[in-house]
Amino acid sequence: MAGAGAGAVAVPGGGRPLIITEDPVLLDDLLRLCAAAGAEPHVHHAVPEQGGAGGSDRASDGTAGGVGWDSAPLVLVGDDAARRVRGAPRRTGVFLVGRDLDDPLVWQRAVEIGAEEVLRLPEAESLLVDRIADVVEGAGRPALAVGVIGGAGGAGASTLACALAVRAARAGERTILIDGDPLGGGMDVLLGGESAEGLRWPDFAASRGRVGAGALEESLPELHALRVLSWDRGDRVVVPPAAMRSVVAAARRRGGVVVVDLPRRVDEAVAEVLAQLDLVLMVVPGELRSVAAAGRVAAGVRMVARDVRVVVRGRCPGGLEPEAVAGLLGAPLAGEVPVEVGLPGRVAEGEPPGAQGRGALARFCDGFWQRALGPAQGVPA
Repeated sequence: MAGAGAGAVAVPGGGRPLIITEDPVLLDDLLRLCAAAGAEPHVHHAVPEQGGAGGSDRASDGTAGGVGWDSAPLVLVGDDAARRVRGAPRRTGVFLVGRDLDDPLVWQRAVEIGAEEVLRLPEAESLLVDRIADVVEGAGRPALAVGVIGGAGGAGASTLACALAVRAARAGERTILIDGDPLGGGMDVLLGGESAEGLRWPDFAASRGRVGAGALEESLPELHALRVLSWDRGDRVVVPPAAMRSVVAAARRRGGVVVVDLPRRVDEAVAEVLAQLDLVLMVVPGELRSVAAAGRVAAGVRMVARDVRVVVRGRCPGGLEPEAVAGLLGAPLAGEVPVEVGLPGRVAEGEPPGAQGRGALARFCDGFWQRALGPAQGVPA
């Protein structure tokens, strides 16, 4: 329910939530859920006065200040305390929480305090952990998420994905590059960092529920000013679809840019990734056999992805024009990337794709990000 209404006080993301309750059982539940979300809340029995007075600050930092009703990024009001907070200024981010909410007057109390929602525990525990974690992480605009997939074998999708990530990072964007292809050579290898310290996909295979965005970013290897989630060199580990979904969602919550290198086969786990992408770039060599193969790949991708566009990689003698390739595939043309002479040799020497700003690959990536990350923060058609 939307109870903030006109004149509500807007609060910034980030910070410590405020709990208002005198119910010891409910308080223990809320403290447990805050701990699961990585939050250390302030606790009061009623609306705290300016400067932090007015209740027991059981989980505060021990300072004299505490937190006020207006300044807390999130307020969790126990059903037992609803009457005590009536008359407080209307604001966003207030939730009425309890265990026995069958009382028909509970909705009236929620309206009186301007609560956005009424949450009943334990049914709403997962939702509440997500709400609290968003506050802790300062959730704002999610990252622009771009997938790259090869329309045919050897099309150069991994090279383009790596170059896009490198150029975004060099432009100052917070960037995470995700290797979504367990049978590929490893994006960390392409970046020259196969021995870099940090977690790989097998470490997330057992993930359940929400993955902390900040913890994810800090745990990944940092290479060329970006974070990369790749596969290790051990036996293949199957990452369940739920874990894929949680990890990609966490990467997006940090904002900036997320680039995903996708396998050509769309299974359930890949579908979970595709559903979270803003755009998929399909890399297709400009010759008829590759276009025929790309048509089959595109059919699977379109079942899930919202926006699929074609990048034509190189021109073959007597091959198809880029516009013709896009027309045959029935998808918009995102551009053409000529084959860059000397690139394989430079990669073998440890220079990642896109590192040379004057190359054709870097120019394509820079132009793409200038359009996609402009003032409108959208990918123009």
